Amino acid sequence: MRGTVLAAIPVNMLLGLASILVAYRSGHGALGAAWFAASTCVNLLRIVLCRIPCLGLALTADMTPSLAATAARSVDRHLRVCTLAAFLSGLVWACQPLLSAGYTSPETLFYLTITCGVTAGAVTHGIAYARIPIAFIALPLLSVSVCLTYAGDFDRNCLAACVVLYLVALTHTAFRSQAVFREASRLKNEAHALARSRAEAHASASALVDEMRWRATHDDLTGLLNRAGFLQAAESRLHSGTLSLLLLDLDGFKFVNDVYGHKAGDRVLVEVARRLRDALPENGLAARLGGDEFAVLYDPATSGLAHDVMAANFITAVAHPFDGFDAGRLGVSIGVHAGPEPSLTEMLSCADEALYAAKAGGRNRFRVFDAGLREGLQMRRDLERDLSQALVENAPRVWFQPIYAADGHTLVGLEALIRWEHPRLGWIAPPDLIAAAAMAGLTESLLRYILEQVCAMLEILRSRGLDGVRVAMNVSPREMAQVPVDEIVIERLGLLDLPPTMLEIEITEETALDIGAVQGKLQALSRAGIRITLDDFGIGYSSLSSLRQLKADRIKIDRSFVTGLGTCDDKRGLVLAVLGLGRLLGLDVVAEGVESVDDLHILQAMGCPFLQGYYLGRPMPVEAMEDTLLVTRIAAA
Repeated sequence: MRGTVLAAIPVNMLLGLASILVAYRSGHGALGAAWFAASTCVNLLRIVLCRIPCLGLALTADMTPSLAATAARSVDRHLRVCTLAAFLSGLVWACQPLLSAGYTSPETLFYLTITCGVTAGAVTHGIAYARIPIAFIALPLLSVSVCLTYAGDFDRNCLAACVVLYLVALTHTAFRSQAVFREASRLKNEAHALARSRAEAHASASALVDEMRWRATHDDLTGLLNRAGFLQAAESRLHSGTLSLLLLDLDGFKFVNDVYGHKAGDRVLVEVARRLRDALPENGLAARLGGDEFAVLYDPATSGLAHDVMAANFITAVAHPFDGFDAGRLGVSIGVHAGPEPSLTEMLSCADEALYAAKAGGRNRFRVFDAGLREGLQMRRDLERDLSQALVENAPRVWFQPIYAADGHTLVGLEALIRWEHPRLGWIAPPDLIAAAAMAGLTESLLRYILEQVCAMLEILRSRGLDGVRVAMNVSPREMAQVPVDEIVIERLGLLDLPPTMLEIEITEETALDIGAVQGKLQALSRAGIRITLDDFGIGYSSLSSLRQLKADRIKIDRSFVTGLGTCDDKRGLVLAVLGLGRLLGLDVVAEGVESVDDLHILQAMGCPFLQGYYLGRPMPVEAMEDTLLVTRIAAA
């Protein structure tokens, strides 16, 4: 509406100027000047109304209903005022007959033409809102009709009727034009709204795709790359230079989660990620691989920082105190791989091997993957590859080491020890064998394999009437946590009709670190009559409460406290303390590592009830143990 009015007013003023010139020529200059002044004032008023701010023009789709209603009322008021201004302009034009003696002067044809032109132009321009052009044209055309009728002759009467008909036609045209304009506007606005909606939907979909792509490659908590994102980004750089890969694992993070809660642990991870970003060289990659494990990949040549310097920087950054935690509670161990490898997977494997070695050396350390670690890694891979077939072929053997009473001659038990002579690598240490089984997914298979040979020894003992000799079977913390040891052992003993009281399960103090995961299994074994022995006592993490929670019946003093007992007063004091603890809690105590006659005599003097060691008897295969049973004195059942 504003645009059409502003377009029509210049034409209105030009026609008014022409009218005043004709009036001046006809001797009505003063009257024409007054008429033109009035017309100009009204036109200026209309221009001002079309320029002043209107609240309704600020209407947006996200307005509240009450504000939208207020804006709509503002638009209605503005339209009414503009309609009134158009009516005033039409009133001025209705006074034009005064300039031509009521359309009886010789200038009548000019003024009639001007009036028809200005009214037709108003309707032509006023297509947006019909009331404004109608308010303008009604009085001028009615004024023409009345004056022509008043003149009285036939021609003028006919012309007056035509003017009225002209007024009706213009009115009808104004409403039709308004309807067509509104329909076109509606369609245009709907098209714009649809286009805007599609654009917004596309932008929203694009943003969602970008977010999903980001989430697929980044860690939500820290904002670093996740494992998938790190592997993807690292693969593209693998052949761009001599890269260094650092794997970082926080020391003491479990303590933070246990003592301060997981929210505090999350804050620590976020802060560690920030510190890694700050210390990261330009164009380096940092990722959170999972849990409290992070990875960094960078090019030492372009950054000017050697891998040992970078590892030291990360250790220093993480060691800086955290808000809310005691200084020194948190640290980081780092495994470094700094050589060419055929694949990223191989680099990660090598760095992980170095990380494992770093953690074994203590906290806040880094270890670079070297030839020694490569040899160990290759050995473990060979073990993982060959172990499955070895179990099928019964290559690993279970040997048995005797346990004697205090006199050193009465056999009271046997400890089952797994042995495997690899055809290329030679004898494999039990910890390496258990680790290889875990990596190869053979933990349960190895447990069942050992159990079968232990049960075979129980059969031998029972067949000879040696029910009082117990066989101890070692179960690692990993096996105890991951495998249903209680169900497997109890079920197998039941199928073979073997008395559970002849079997002992030996666990290490490390098992006590996760009592919640194993306590139910140990209780089930204990209820079935199977004894629980805590091995390597004194070098780990056990407390007095954990001895009861683990349902321990027997503790074994670690060999490091027993071997060379006669040459160290501190060892004697520790052994006496453990013996006293055993008597106090009603636990059997076994001293393992008796390597000399002096060790034996000192332990006997201390009153140690059970003894085990190379001096008394070495581990031996089943065949040799059967021969030993024939000549060894056996404790009463």
